[in-house]
Amino acid sequence: MASPTVSVALRVNGHAHTLDLDPRTTLLDALREHLGLTGTKVGCNHGTCGACTVHVDGRRQLACLVLAAAASGRIITTIEGLAGADGTPHPMQAAFVAHDALQCGYCTPGQIMSAVACIEEGHAGDDATIREYMSGNLCRCGAYPGIVAAIRDVASAGAD
Repeated sequence: MASPTVSVALRVNGHAHTLDLDPRTTLLDALREHLGLTGTKVGCNHGTCGACTVHVDGRRQLACLVLAAAASGRIITTIEGLAGADGTPHPMQAAFVAHDALQCGYCTPGQIMSAVACIEEGHAGDDATIREYMSGNLCRCGAYPGIVAAIRDVASAGAD
């Protein structure tokens, strides 16, 4: 017997999508498996590592903890949606490169999504505050000094 599905309307990176999904499908799985947006990474699948961080209605969310059906009708931005329409990297993406804020790169999309939100939320005033508000994103390689420097750089550029 086939499992029942629900119709889910997602607006992802400015594009509308309607999907028929198992009601238990997470936003993470909808993005990766049904829309092919693999920039959002599967880490722990328990909401503790931050690799799956996306923005939902402008607020950071862990996509592994949000059911796709709960995100229906909401505005979702993934790492693929940060760059400009012409492909120009978002200032945070450029800052991560400039400050060597990545090593293996696996956590980088989630780190960047959280870093953008950290600034937008007003939590980039000093290094201690940045570290506190980025503490939900883990980096096994230890690129934290570069991450903090990148956030500080972008935050100070926006203050001008």
